[in-house]
Formats: sequence, structure tokens, C-alpha cells
Amino acid sequence: MSQIPDHPLRYSLVNELHARPFPALTAPCVAAYVAIKEPLDAHNRDRAADLAHLLDLLDRNGSAHPQPGATHFSGAIGRSELKWESHTEFVTYSAFTAGLPSRPYDPAEMEVFPEDWLARAPGTRLASVLVRVEVMEGEGAMLAKLDQWFVPESLAVARVVDGAAVIAGDFRIDPAGHMRFAVFVRADTGARRIGRIVQRLCEVETYRAMSMLGLMRARGLTGKLNAIDPQLSALVSGMDSTERPAEQNLHELLRISAELESLAVQHSFRFGATGAYEAIVNQRIAALREERVAGRQSFGEFMMRRYDPAMRTVKSAEARLVSMAERATRAAELLRTRVDVERSAQNQKLLESMDRRADLALRLQHTVEGLSVVAISYYAVSLASYAAYPLTEGLHISKGVAMAVLTPVVVLGVWYTLRRIKRGMH
Repeated sequence: MSQIPDHPLRYSLVNELHARPFPALTAPCVAAYVAIKEPLDAHNRDRAADLAHLLDLLDRNGSAHPQPGATHFSGAIGRSELKWESHTEFVTYSAFTAGLPSRPYDPAEMEVFPEDWLARAPGTRLASVLVRVEVMEGEGAMLAKLDQWFVPESLAVARVVDGAAVIAGDFRIDPAGHMRFAVFVRADTGARRIGRIVQRLCEVETYRAMSMLGLMRARGLTGKLNAIDPQLSALVSGMDSTERPAEQNLHELLRISAELESLAVQHSFRFGATGAYEAIVNQRIAALREERVAGRQSFGEFMMRRYDPAMRTVKSAEARLVSMAERATRAAELLRTRVDVERSAQNQKLLESMDRRADLALRLQHTVEGLSVVAISYYAVSLASYAAYPLTEGLHISKGVAMAVLTPVVVLGVWYTLRRIKRGMH
């Protein structure tokens, strides 16, 4: 029996839903996480270099390789479980190791990623996170550890996922260059739930860092807009002034419009990505379903106070850029209309001047024609008188009478002949 053919991408699209499963972790354990990003034009980076860097790490540990062109991979490296993912602008490495070192947040926990290997990474370190996962023994002992491990001023603590765990972090980089998070889980918490909590913490930090790249761009953009804004305001305010030609103002406005359009092109990708990353941060925190612990601020409250203002700054700069570009465009259109009106008025005056000149030329032509008739008639009368002289002598007609008769006839003949020639020319 024949079957309907599948779309060529049907299975690929379904497999994409299951391409990045959460890790399964058993407490106690440690997670070491690194995100690497190219400083410039990261979305157009050489992804083969990312894969080669991964293969170098796997070869050092004698581990199996991923499929060619893979965007994710999971496998063992030594006594740790590695998870690698390639994203639009960055790549992430997560290493999960069972057990806890005697010293909390020992920099040696990150040695699963060798320093010389990290130094050859095709990019720079965007995030470096150590997550310590313990079994919860009691709230008092847990809070004492948090006060010892983190800076109290910025410490965020929350009970998450219906009380299955307590997460904590101060979003500060320690002297070794890593950000610390702690996860205290109930003894009955499942391995996959623990894995989801740890991965979401790493994602919150990564996407927070990625979104705040937009803040740096927004601050640089604000300085440029501050320089352009007075120029644009002065041009718009002086549109009705007659001190400067409208065409000169129009050229200046078009220059500003082009500059604003160039800034929009340069910043559109980063601002769009910032909005997307911000949404992911908020979604990941919402998925944790936080509850307050001992009156401490939650992750959501920390983000509202420390992170949301940065995102509002980015949105404000983006909105200001759009507003200024639209204002410059509207002003240019108004000035262009004014220039067109002035040009129409000039053309009208030019046409009127041409009409006057044509009228003068016509009058001069008529005058010349009249003089031509007189001049031609004078010579024609003279010739006619000589031609008629024998006749006048034979008929005994005086010269004065002959001239009186010939002159009107000759003048009318000359005038009629010139009219016929002029009419034939038209």
C-alpha cells in the first residue's frame, strides 16, 4: 500500500526538539561550565573551529567524537560527563563530576577544562560558572554556608520547583574568575530534576551576560545620539528661517538621516538579540517557580533591581534611535517639499520672464518686418519708376503722377509677398 511522502525536514525538525536533553545529576556533585564567544561578528564565525576545539578536548581524554557538523554532544571525559552545545553566537561546555571536593568552589574543579586548551579557544570567555550541588540537611546549616560562600549584599536565595531544591548565588566573579551558584536538594529529588535546575542556572548566567552586551552598545550609541540630537533639533527649528537656503538645510538633514540609518544597521542585530536573550532569562527564572527563603531576595527580585534597569536602558537607546531617525526623515520630507515649492516658484518666474522676452522679440520682429517693407518698397519703387520711364514719356505722364500711382501698388505688392513668405514658413 502506497503512503504519503514525508516532508524532507520532518524528522530533522522533530529531532531538534530532543537535541539538547537535560543532564541527569545525582547529589552531591559539581558542575563546571564555560561559555565561549567570538568578540566580533560571532553569528558568522567559523563553526568548524568550534568543532575542532571540542575534538582537541575529546582527544586529550580518549573520548569518542561527535558526528560531522554536529551542534551538540554528550560524552565522558575522564571521570566527568561532558555536554557541548553550539549556539547562534557562542558555544558552551558543561562538565558534571560526582562527589564534592573538600574545599568549596576550589578552582581545581575547573581543571577539567585545561588552561592551555582554554587559551587556544576560538573566542573569549563569556561565562565561567561553578555549581555546587549538595543534599539539604537543614535550613540553618544551609544559610550558614551561604553566608560563608557568598557576598550577603547581593546574595539571592530561593526555594524552587515546588520545594525540591534551594538555589543561591551572588552573581559576582570570584578571584579565580568564576561565578558561583549553590544548589541544595531534597534527598528524594530526581536526577533529571536536579539536572534541569543546574542547567537553568547556567543558562540564566549565560543569557544574562549575552543580553548585557547590548548595554555596552547602548551606552556607546547614546553618546553618538547626544552629539547628533542638537544638530537635528537646530535644523528642525530653523526650517522656517530664510537665513540659510532650504537646499543647504536639506543636504544637512539627509546627511544626518544617513548617519542615523547607519547606526540603526550597526545596532539592529545586537538590540534584537538582547531582547531575545532577556526573554530567555526571564523565562528560565519563571520556570524555577521561586519561593522566598528566610526573607532573602529571590533571583527574580535580584534581576528586577540589578538587571531590568540595564535592559530598559537598551530599549530606551533603541527607541531613541528609531525616534530620531523618523524625526529626521519627516523633517527631510518637509524640507524637500519646501525646496520643490521654491523651485516651482522660480520656474514660474523664469517662464514669465521668457514670455516677456518672447513678446519683445515678437514686437521687434514686427518692427523689423515693417522696416523691411519700407526698405524693399523704396528700392522697388525706384526700380519700377525706371522701368516705367519710357511709358510715362510716351503717354506724357509727369514723373510725380507716376510715382504717386506706383508707390501704393509696389508697397502693397511687397507687403503681400512678405506675408505669403512668412505664412509659408509657418
